[in-house]
Amino acid sequence: MQSRCSRGPCEAATLGPVNIEHVRRKLSLHAPELVASDEHDRAAVAVVLREGIDSAEVLLIERAIFEGDPWSGHMAFPGGRMEAADSSSRITAARETFEEVGVELTSAEYLGQIDDHVGNQRVSPRLVVSAHAFYIEAHQEFALDPAEVQQAFWFPLAGLHEEARQVEHVIAELPDVRFPGIVVGDPDRHVVWGMTFRFLERILEVIDHPFRAPWGNLSEFMDRDRDSQSD
Repeated sequence: MQSRCSRGPCEAATLGPVNIEHVRRKLSLHAPELVASDEHDRAAVAVVLREGIDSAEVLLIERAIFEGDPWSGHMAFPGGRMEAADSSSRITAARETFEEVGVELTSAEYLGQIDDHVGNQRVSPRLVVSAHAFYIEAHQEFALDPAEVQQAFWFPLAGLHEEARQVEHVIAELPDVRFPGIVVGDPDRHVVWGMTFRFLERILEVIDHPFRAPWGNLSEFMDRDRDSQSD
């Protein structure tokens, strides 16, 4: 089966265990795709990794549920908007992680920046989100901010390739669009999709473990939307 890479051809994924040393080496060679613009608001997320039993594991959070919040209940990485006191988006990612889940990244190993992504055109078209990867070696207990996070847990990177977890996610606002999603817990609750999915997808590409095939119809929907705007 042809492997999937959103940025051109790539070799088939081996899908073996993904350890921290492999992730560290690949991220050290990665040149992130950045969005340089003073016209955008800025935010950052932390891709926090630890060594698991069979694979490196990534920290995921389930956001708190609030009426009117466009990200209410979504699966995500810890993160948030840059503040005036933040000297960089990396600082923002570390600060937000501590505030939201109580994980301290000041002494963590910094693995590098992934990419920048522009926010959804319907919800936050002026927002640019940067992703920064960290490795923590020592165990840290979660201290969740209930105003921001209702649950946090670790998930193995290798588990993202299990076909049974790869689902088509539908939201009420766009019933005709089937977003690619990954079930990381309760199928009716813990589905990674949207920007968080795109960041995970990019990380897997960078470490040479890309998804083997696309699913959902998001790309077709986006192509039709672009065509209609150009008419």
